Amino acid sequence: MARTQAPDYESRRGQIVELAAQLFAERGFLGASISQIADACGMSKSAIYHYYPSKEDILYDVMHSHVEMLNVAAREALSRPAKPDQRLRDMTQKFMAAYTGAAARHKVLLNDLAHLPRARRAKIVALQRNLIVMVEGVLQDISPTLKSNSALRRASVMIYFGMINWTHIWFDPNGALNALEFAELAADIALSGLKSGRRRN
Repeated sequence: MARTQAPDYESRRGQIVELAAQLFAERGFLGASISQIADACGMSKSAIYHYYPSKEDILYDVMHSHVEMLNVAAREALSRPAKPDQRLRDMTQKFMAAYTGAAARHKVLLNDLAHLPRARRAKIVALQRNLIVMVEGVLQDISPTLKSNSALRRASVMIYFGMINWTHIWFDPNGALNALEFAELAADIALSGLKSGRRRN
């Protein structure tokens, strides 16, 4: 007879992922043990293995939950009719809202992707590419010259992500600028550059 899942099964998995993300961010994937994750969760090692067969499974869920959250944010921003400029602003605001409170998961994604098995790593990379494609589409709508210049298009996308992807290192949502204000500033800078007319042939 199959074992019945406890009513709080998914919430406990979520707790494990959240606390493991903090440990992975602080100590690296190799530096954090299942025992340490169990201690952080107030659980036994055997209880952790009830929810996750391996540490790699936890790492995958840390990354997948974060990148999927960003994909959802991007799709939501693109789902409503709006001019390209506004869609970029909406997307940037949603990205920053997603990053706020998820600094540990984002740091793990940036630092520990290589520790996933190849097949699972490919799934995370595919989700990241989805994000790139969605941003590329918006930037091309803003600056149509990007459609015929793949090198400039990719550079523009990477510059855009470069403004927001490393905010986990320095950005304080309780500081002088909140996440919404920073998103507006980042969008202003991106739009100014895209519309400056300084294009490579």
